[in-house]
Amino acid sequence: MGNALRFLYGQCCSDPQTTTTGGAAGDQPLGHHGVSSSDVGVSALAQHLYHFEITSQVPEGLSKHVSSSKKAQSNWYKKLSKAWRESKPPPKTPEEASRLVIHTLHRHQRPDIEVLLPQSFFKRDDPDPDPDPDFDIKNKPLSRLHFAKGNFTQFGLLSFYGLPLVDSLVELTAGEAPPLPDGLKFELHTLPVDPRAVADGDGVTVYVSTSDARESSRVPLEIQMAAVERKEARAQRNYTRADSLHTQIKNAGYGVLHIDNEEILARKYRIRLRGIDAPENAMPYGKEAKDELVKIIDGKCLKILIFDEDQYGRFVGDMYCNGVFVQELMLKKGLAWHYTAYDKRPELAKWEKSARAKRIGLWASSNPEMPWEWRKNRREHG
Repeated sequence: MGNALRFLYGQCCSDPQTTTTGGAAGDQPLGHHGVSSSDVGVSALAQHLYHFEITSQVPEGLSKHVSSSKKAQSNWYKKLSKAWRESKPPPKTPEEASRLVIHTLHRHQRPDIEVLLPQSFFKRDDPDPDPDPDFDIKNKPLSRLHFAKGNFTQFGLLSFYGLPLVDSLVELTAGEAPPLPDGLKFELHTLPVDPRAVADGDGVTVYVSTSDARESSRVPLEIQMAAVERKEARAQRNYTRADSLHTQIKNAGYGVLHIDNEEILARKYRIRLRGIDAPENAMPYGKEAKDELVKIIDGKCLKILIFDEDQYGRFVGDMYCNGVFVQELMLKKGLAWHYTAYDKRPELAKWEKSARAKRIGLWASSNPEMPWEWRKNRREHG
């Protein structure tokens, strides 16, 4: 049994209850097992793969969501289990799990699975030798395909786990973001991000360890001493003294983070994502934009390329999370505008245009308000 499956099985060792989500727009319906694409669908899938490796039994009730035989279903889970074990790193997000399912099963049971997937997921040399002449998927959304034909298994498998459906997945540019223009000042490599540090859809506070090569020579001596003295004060249970030293550290732009049972002195950076402008929290889709950024970077170590500092003391930069260009993801999901007043990169314009065309995220509105206009109106009218 692979470590990935063992770990994720431990996250979902009890049977979840079927329910529905409520609240803000953008919540996705729960799957058959009471899991949403933003909750524990990944763990539910891992639990069933773990169970399959032990018992060779597919989940009870799956046949109500798909049309293929039990033998075919067993073949799927055998392939998925192998793919999951071999994935490095293993899927941790619903999107990653959906992609693994899609890419693992896209050549298996072709009439059941592959017909649902856009051609961009595959590179086929031969046309489908047995197309269905009575069914044209080109102009139909996947949410309708499932009901129009009962033999499209892949859609049912994803919805069974409450994972993102194929048409909601964002295809990312291969490699890193567009070529970097002149003006790069420095590069940050952060400690894991606290989700509470995400201010909105384009702003976050991060910390960089003072053991980092760039930071180590920049720490004021008095802050180094304060960190040592604080640790000693806590050991002596002199919490009043420890709190006073902690305030001194914070006021100097540093923090003491507890990571893996270790205290780490770190430099604080307030970051503004370069080239995009997400809806403010009080605007329509503001909460969705913030929640999406949290989902992308929660607990992750980031690479941030810093180009500037704005009037509010925030460092303006390009953010990467596990090799993914965060601004690209926010634009393609329709949760940010290309901030053309400060950024002229054509790639960002293209990604915004793609989201507009698909009418996803804030572009589902006929005339969404621009965040910079919203802020201007607030300033002028109090």
